[in-house]
Amino acid sequence: MRVRALSPTGDFTFGQGQANFLANSPAAVQQCIATALQLWAGEWYLDTSAGTRYRTQILGNNTSGLYDAEFRRVILGVQGVTQLLSYSSNLDRSARRLTVSGTVQTQYSKTPIGFNIGISV
Repeated sequence: MRVRALSPTGDFTFGQGQANFLANSPAAVQQCIATALQLWAGEWYLDTSAGTRYRTQILGNNTSGLYDAEFRRVILGVQGVTQLLSYSSNLDRSARRLTVSGTVQTQYSKTPIGFNIGISV
């Protein structure tokens, strides 16, 4: 697995050669989890099935059972993830922000990695 590293603001990084890439590492998996959770299904024209099904599984009333299952599905589908060790979500209705947190085991390390992604809904 090899992905271009993202800056803290979410832009591609350039100018440092191989240092601009994450390869076969927990950091690459961590970045891919964040990207997959922030990508809406149908948004990427090369693969409209990629991403999270926000329109059908996340948005709307009384969807907590649906969105937790959807987020787990997306996380487990990320290349390099071998196991979802812990998972939690927190919806702040007043701020319209959903935070997804957890820990995964990757094929690139024996040490689990954590993730904490905030999504505006």
